[in-house]
Amino acid sequence: MLVSFDNHPDWDVRPPRWGCGGWINRALDLPHVRRVSVWGCGNFECWWPHQIFGNRRAERARILEVHPWADDRPVKDRQRKGAILRDNWREHFEQFLKTSRGENVYVTIDLDCLHADEAVTNWEAGRFTILDLEWALGKLRESSQIIGGDICGAYSKPKYARFKQRFAAEFDHPKIRLPDDDNIRAINLAALEKLWPPLAGA
Repeated sequence: MLVSFDNHPDWDVRPPRWGCGGWINRALDLPHVRRVSVWGCGNFECWWPHQIFGNRRAERARILEVHPWADDRPVKDRQRKGAILRDNWREHFEQFLKTSRGENVYVTIDLDCLHADEAVTNWEAGRFTILDLEWALGKLRESSQIIGGDICGAYSKPKYARFKQRFAAEFDHPKIRLPDDDNIRAINLAALEKLWPPLAGA
């Protein structure tokens, strides 16, 4: 099983097949990945009408679970399958763990799932805190075998070989106010130092 903490579902079914926005679908193509569970999505991709570009087929087949934040959504949206709130996400996570007890798990943490003051990325910030992820990793380790993992998504300064690349990237990326380079490194290193030990089992 793959467990992802990410501010984006990365489930887009449109080309290119190998883009970062659709890598969850490539993971589901692997024979030894039986299920994927994505936690902490905060952007528009999980809601109508944008969700039509997501892998709803996998969601309906229950091999993909997406758990988007619904705190700032209309009440009817909170009925969406998998929707979570700040007040109840831990309860939902513990229910999820009951269905995955004893499984081998790969965990991926995209730093954009964290609050803006706890990680700096090239994308909009999420709503998890480092304490949230430390708790979730501890619970995962109690119920399952974490066999591998990664932490990705730290800010990198954009560099483009061609004008079209710059245009596409700037069109697709949110406008973010960034700290200076030294502070970016310090913030992300602090996040890594806190998250790596519970992920690696140190």
